[in-house]
Amino acid sequence: LARNHGITNVAVLEKGWLAGGNMARNTTLIRSNYLWDESAAIYEHSLKLWEGLEDELGYPILFSQRGVLNLAHTEQDVRDSVRRVEANKLNGIDAEWLGPDEVAKVCPIVNVSDQIRYPVHGATYQPRAGIAKHDYVAWGFARRADAAGIDLIQDCEVLGFTTDGDTVTGVRTSRGEIGCGRVALCAAGHTSVLL
Repeated sequence: LARNHGITNVAVLEKGWLAGGNMARNTTLIRSNYLWDESAAIYEHSLKLWEGLEDELGYPILFSQRGVLNLAHTEQDVRDSVRRVEANKLNGIDAEWLGPDEVAKVCPIVNVSDQIRYPVHGATYQPRAGIAKHDYVAWGFARRADAAGIDLIQDCEVLGFTTDGDTVTGVRTSRGEIGCGRVALCAAGHTSVLL
């Protein structure tokens, strides 16, 4: 809102503390090698955003494009994985199929022996995939939002809304009421609870 539209009269309400909710439990994996065209497109767009996010935020997020391997342990895994790699290639996404020896070169700690319970028959590999330190990402966004004049209010649970007919006019919180002209719900799994 601040960057694209100049809207800075905004309060971001956080029930707990910054980066203490779902952000703290995130897997950190950032990739775009999904099977379906629609998924691949949106995740590829997202990955490109991640590639420039540290510069945009002016804050280190420890984004490391070390690649991701998805191991195949059965012949069905191989068929499904090769299908995904070929679909990715059709969508212009960096994806490769690696045999067991190539897997060992990319990640030497993977046991590619055929004498183990679940032998590795190969793997999909996306070299541009990576990880980031997600709490740093939250802090980077928070610093940019704060610099733009947006209020970040922690330890402020949303309890409900005040309305005038069908119009929301305020947010009831554990720290008092906040009047508003618009409300955006960004509570992930709790959005439906708030609604």
